[in-house]
Amino acid sequence: MVTNIHQRTLNAPIENLAPLIDQLASSQDVFWPLERWPAMQFDRPLMVGAVGGHGSMIGYVVESYQPGREILFRFTAPEGIVGMHKLTLEALLDGKTQIKHVIEAQLEGKMVWMWPVVIRFLHDALVEDGMDKAEAWFERRIWKPRAFSPWVKTLRWMMARSRARAARKAQNARV
Repeated sequence: MVTNIHQRTLNAPIENLAPLIDQLASSQDVFWPLERWPAMQFDRPLMVGAVGGHGSMIGYVVESYQPGREILFRFTAPEGIVGMHKLTLEALLDGKTQIKHVIEAQLEGKMVWMWPVVIRFLHDALVEDGMDKAEAWFERRIWKPRAFSPWVKTLRWMMARSRARAARKAQNARV
């Protein structure tokens, strides 16, 4: 079983932070760091039953949605990750709000080794970028992405090479 949690406390009432959830995958998205990561996309507006994901590998369906408070996604891909991830806002004392992203999943097959070696590092970098972007949005400052770790840089380089090879192969097959 994998449990992965990222959280950040923002000095704002929960009502001011609803766009962090409600505008996911829209043209006004203030959380998803699509400047550096594949965009989150859905087959329809954000609602229960919307099917989508990010990149060519990660798929999910919206299982529950409480506007301005929580959205829960059930994984549909890749094969071997059985579970969910969710993004929540929780009101704290003194007008602060905690934004939290949680994954809870059972790993099967190749995901037993791919999660701890590859996916976890990419996921953690992506979610921390989202948390940083959300904080910058709230503070009305420009988001300045943090540097990737050497391992995340290596993984992204390997994935870019793999995509380029696949694109060349597809191009050659059409000729």
